[in-house]
Amino acid sequence: MAEETRGICVRDVPAKAFIAAYAEHLKNSDKFELPVWADLVKTSVANELAPYGDDWYYIRAASIARKVYLRPGVGVGALRKWYGGNNRNGTKTEHFRKANSGIIRSVLIQLEEMKVTEKCENGGRKMSRVGQQDLDRIAGSVFYDAEED
Repeated sequence: MAEETRGICVRDVPAKAFIAAYAEHLKNSDKFELPVWADLVKTSVANELAPYGDDWYYIRAASIARKVYLRPGVGVGALRKWYGGNNRNGTKTEHFRKANSGIIRSVLIQLEEMKVTEKCENGGRKMSRVGQQDLDRIAGSVFYDAEED
C-alpha cells in the first residue's frame, strides 16, 4: 500500500525549531508590532537585566503561542508560573518568582488581534481555527525542511 500522508502539527516538530520559525514569521508580519518598552523591560523579578537579543519579544510570543496551542485554556497566571524562575539572593536561600505578567498579557492581546488565539468561556485562552491552521502550516514547513537536510 502507498504510504499515508498525514498533517503535521506542532507536536511533531522540535520546540526550538518551531519557535525560531514562528518568531521569524511574527517578525515579518506587519500585524505583530514590537512595543516601545520592549528594550527597557525585564522579563521577571528574578532577572537582573533585560534580555540581550533584539528579537526576544518575538521569540517569547512564539513560545506563548505554542504553549496555548498545546494546552488550551491556559491563562496569564499559568504562563507567569511557566516563565518564572529562581530569584537568587546572594548568600540567602533562593525562592521562586513568577514572570512579568505585562509582557505575557501584551503578547496574548496582540495574538488575539491577529485572530490566532481567542478567549475561552471559562477563562484562559485557546487557539482559534485560523491560528491552529497557521501554526500547523509553519510546523509542516519546519518538519519538511528538517527532513530534507
